[in-house]
Amino acid sequence: MLGQNAQSTTQHGFAEHVGTHGSDMAPYVQLIAADFSVLSGADIADIAHFLCILHGRHPGVTDNAATRTTDDAAREWLVQATDGFAAERAFLTKLTVAAGPVSGVSAADQSNAAVHGQRKALEMLSQSDRNGCAIGAAIALVSDWHAVRKILEPIALRVGVEARSSILPNDAATAALKDELSQTAALERALNFGAEQLLNQHRGLWQLLEARRNTRQSQ
Repeated sequence: MLGQNAQSTTQHGFAEHVGTHGSDMAPYVQLIAADFSVLSGADIADIAHFLCILHGRHPGVTDNAATRTTDDAAREWLVQATDGFAAERAFLTKLTVAAGPVSGVSAADQSNAAVHGQRKALEMLSQSDRNGCAIGAAIALVSDWHAVRKILEPIALRVGVEARSSILPNDAATAALKDELSQTAALERALNFGAEQLLNQHRGLWQLLEARRNTRQSQ
């Protein structure tokens, strides 16, 4: 068993990794965090709409992971994560309705198809039979969602939707679970693979959203 100091270092390392490779480091997220007023109504509709495509349907990443994870250590975390993300889906749906419809940015706009493709990739990832892959994706989703929430909460204020506090597991509990599940090198690789693929999809989404904003501004 890890000592307390070693465990704290591991947990800090995982949170730092998500902070470095997840939504927080996306240039568009950093732009919004620095000055939320840069977002137009169309930008807000884009964010709500495409996040809802990616994560607003049931079953999602956490739900699929719960059906493919038998480790007792993950059971309590998964219950909280699935309940928490059910609330986040409802929140996303309300934001999407309040923000209004999106429009194409060009005649060849394939944004909807691209994000549906991302969702399909996450479905496959979270339904993987490779032990550790699905829970790794769920762990990364919950950890990165705290950064996504920093964008969604001011959007909710702008469009008049109540933003109730998240009930997802906190960073410490999520990082501790990741550490506890990394019992073998093979399992740790699977956990890391699932996490990395989830974070890749999030970065790709923010890149698409930024590109749509830039296209609108150039027209």
